[in-house]
Parts: sequence; C-alpha cells; structure tokens
Amino acid sequence: MTTPVTQDNTPRKTKFTFEEAVDVWLRRWAGQFQHEIAAAYVINVRAINHVLKEVSHVGSKEEAARRMGRTA
Repeated sequence: MTTPVTQDNTPRKTKFTFEEAVDVWLRRWAGQFQHEIAAAYVINVRAINHVLKEVSHVGSKEEAARRMGRTA
C-alpha cells in the first residue's frame, strides 16, 4: 500500500526585510551562489535576483558595503 500524501502547510517566505537584503549582499560577496542563499531563506531565487539587481531594497548594497568597510 502507498503512503498517503500529506499537505505541507509550512508558510514560505515571499519577501525580504531590509536587513535580510543586506545579508543577501554579504552572503553573495562571501561567495555563496544565489540558489544557496535562496535555500537558506526558503525563498524563490527570483527574490534573491531582485535584491542583487536592486529592483527591491534599493540601498541594501550600500549598507552591506558600509558594514564590510568597502565601497559599493
């Protein structure tokens, strides 16, 4: 007999906060790939791409650079 399918009601993240967007930049500069960052946040890779292309959370790149002590 087969195992019954159970519904996964775990809420998924759909948007980033500004702090998380800053973390995305820091992770990317540390060498993580977009799909690895997406897996860590359980979010679609498209959301990562929007942060890195500065479609969403404009200014997060500059804040991440400031925290690292580098220029953007």
